Amino acid sequence: METKTNQFKAEIAEMLDLVVNSLYSKKEIFLRELISNASDAIDRAKYLSLTQKDLAADNPQWRIEIAVDKAAGTMTIADNGIGMDAADLEQNLGTIASSGTKAFRQALKEKGGEALPELIGQFGVGFYAAFMVADKVRVVTKKRGGEAAFAWESDLGGSYTIADAERPEGFGTSITLHLREEQREYLDYWRVSDLVKKYSDFIAYPISFRTIGAVDGEKEEDKKRREEREAKPLNTQIALWKRQKKDVKNEEYEEFYKHLTHDYDAPAETIPFSGEGAVEFKALLFLPKKASMDLFMPNQKRGLSLYVRNVFIGDDMEMLLPPWLRFVKGVVDSSDLPLNVSREMLQDDAVVAKIKSAVTAKLLSTLEDMKKKGEKYDEFFASFGAVLKEGVHTDWTNADRIKKLLKYPTARGEAGKRIFLEDYVKAMPSDQKDIYYICAEREEDARRAPQIENARRHGCDVLIFCDPVDEYLTESLREFDGRKFVDVARGEVQFGSEAEQKAEKEQNEKAAGELKDLIEAVKKTLADAVADVRVSTRLADSPCCLVAREYALPPSMVRMMRAMKQEVPDEKRILELNASHPLVKKIAAMAGEEQADAARMIYDAALIAEGSPVADGSRFVKALCALMMK
Repeated sequence: METKTNQFKAEIAEMLDLVVNSLYSKKEIFLRELISNASDAIDRAKYLSLTQKDLAADNPQWRIEIAVDKAAGTMTIADNGIGMDAADLEQNLGTIASSGTKAFRQALKEKGGEALPELIGQFGVGFYAAFMVADKVRVVTKKRGGEAAFAWESDLGGSYTIADAERPEGFGTSITLHLREEQREYLDYWRVSDLVKKYSDFIAYPISFRTIGAVDGEKEEDKKRREEREAKPLNTQIALWKRQKKDVKNEEYEEFYKHLTHDYDAPAETIPFSGEGAVEFKALLFLPKKASMDLFMPNQKRGLSLYVRNVFIGDDMEMLLPPWLRFVKGVVDSSDLPLNVSREMLQDDAVVAKIKSAVTAKLLSTLEDMKKKGEKYDEFFASFGAVLKEGVHTDWTNADRIKKLLKYPTARGEAGKRIFLEDYVKAMPSDQKDIYYICAEREEDARRAPQIENARRHGCDVLIFCDPVDEYLTESLREFDGRKFVDVARGEVQFGSEAEQKAEKEQNEKAAGELKDLIEAVKKTLADAVADVRVSTRLADSPCCLVAREYALPPSMVRMMRAMKQEVPDEKRILELNASHPLVKKIAAMAGEEQADAARMIYDAALIAEGSPVADGSRFVKALCALMMK
């Protein structure tokens, strides 16, 4: 045929300008797009040759080649796939967003074809990414089953040409990019190798690299090393997540994990699985052994790496994982995922939600199995338990399952040892109805807290909430196994059987009557510091303690918020007195300023006992010295 020159329509020219200058965030994406198109072309040829044997009569070794000519400043991406004829060139490269891949897949669907091949390029814009780095592109192609080869060429100046051509290498397509001067970094072997590893490592066909012509200043030994290097494929071609677990060695999983995360340690758990049904996908997930240093940083990269039909789309895809599982690493590969037209962004829709739900459920079941392994789960929880707890607050769908995975230290337990909530419930005395807990900055502070004394005396254990996240979750925890969570340092709490509680209540009411004058005097003295003064139901050995009102912020949270420069109103608490303690009885016998000084001193002592600072340290020291002198 004679050379035919066609003009891009005005609206198409504008769209092409958008594709080249605005659609993609990185120019390097061009190589991913062209390799993906080459892979699609081979997939189409293989699929059609199943019924049209003559299409593969040459018995090809399917391959993709990247050839660079540094002297000419060109890069050629070639495949031996389906190829195109003149009509295909006109349709596919002369019209923006007209994808041969998409049309091929649609035709198969209309024919009721089963086991459709997974094809990548379905937007019809990827080819034009070449113009991000090239000022002219030439395509030479020969369609399988045809006899003639054709060439398409354009500098994107508003027109393109189609003409007869020769393709000595036979069927397939070669795309030659005349790179702009400032883009000639893509002629370097190592630059190309890195991009193939990043985006196209798991393409199913070998991707080779070849240097055309001599390299200026290259010595003979350097040439030999280069040729040996170029003889090997750039890509591994093996997507581990698409292989059966029994066919993959642990060493292969470990190597892939380290490549993916740059972690020195092997993963604590490897989780390959498939999603089937309405949404199909493959996933390979890993639980790290240790938490990364940026786990709690707000700008931490999180999420899974996304592949679509073995082609890398992006990492840190947050929409595929809930935030409380942000420590999980791995990949998801699906042909059903909705991407934007540049295939760089994942769009939020029902498909993404279903994959996220399936991934979350699989991880929960994995953790539930790991929970049975004792020490291994303890090691995991020590690293990631604080993050896992966030799920109780943010994921109502899975909150009950997450609660069963949580572990806490207890007042009666060994230092550093945590127990599951169901173990706490099993060990509860028969007359205990609620789950008791106390918030503290450190385990040892909680074990010494006066607020748990009466709980101990009645044989009740108390969970210790000492992770920074714990206090934020107390409202979300609400209940477990039908039992409410009760803060022993908040509101009014009674322990023991109903008969014991009744007896203690009567005893306290009597004591409150006997100490009425003292209570009123202490209230007056500490009016600026406390909301109320009353006889305690939770003390056994200590003379006093401070407790929060039912819906007040706990003191540790107040300190934390103030440290973060947040405005927090002063929260007065309740001073509780142990009516049977000798010191309280002695103070009751005092009068005047001596009694007032003693009241201030026991208030300060209550602050110190819980780890809070006293308002006037100098005054406290002077009072203490005066007491010691007496």
